Amino acid sequence: MKKMLVIIAMFIIGTVAAQSKFEAGMGRGLTQFKEAKSAEEMLAAAAFFERVADAEKDKWLPYYYAAQTNILAAWMNPKTDKDKVAEKIKELIAKAETLEPNNSELNCLKQMVAVLQLTVDPMSRWQSYGTVAAEAIAKAKAIDPTNPRPYMLEGQYQINVPEAFGGGKAVAKKLLEKALVLFDTFKPASPFHPNWGKEQAVQSLAACQ
Repeated sequence: MKKMLVIIAMFIIGTVAAQSKFEAGMGRGLTQFKEAKSAEEMLAAAAFFERVADAEKDKWLPYYYAAQTNILAAWMNPKTDKDKVAEKIKELIAKAETLEPNNSELNCLKQMVAVLQLTVDPMSRWQSYGTVAAEAIAKAKAIDPTNPRPYMLEGQYQINVPEAFGGGKAVAKKLLEKALVLFDTFKPASPFHPNWGKEQAVQSLAACQ
């Protein structure tokens, strides 16, 4: 009995230590993310999250943030080869999905990377990549109807879609208003889960007035 209690205690201690290491890594990565002011600094945060992901192997959040920071770095540097970085981002999302299938937040990232690639050549890509983006957002909403980010991202996208193609500011406004209503009640599952987008929704809504 005593031996069994020792084994259980060692298991608990090991689990807590591993969790503390993960939490420390996520905290450091998120600090780097928030403080990044340039594409280079954002890429440094992305590389750090990848290292956390590769060390943990069973956590989807580091892959999520590695993908997100790569997307943001690509927007911050106009010289970025968006198609090349998109392939890397898709690999990171795929790794996250093996650990967390049918995840609303990961589908939001799929929309973001589709839009990133669409902007390489909007005239020839809007239909193909626009469809990918729309399908990802629809899935994100279906998986978690309480998540405000799909509505925020769709609203931002629709601002730039001509009214003749079903977009425009009036359409975007409704989506962004819906996002803000959801942001008021949304609670992330942990301090490390996605909790961004409200500020962007407010700014985008102002652009629709």
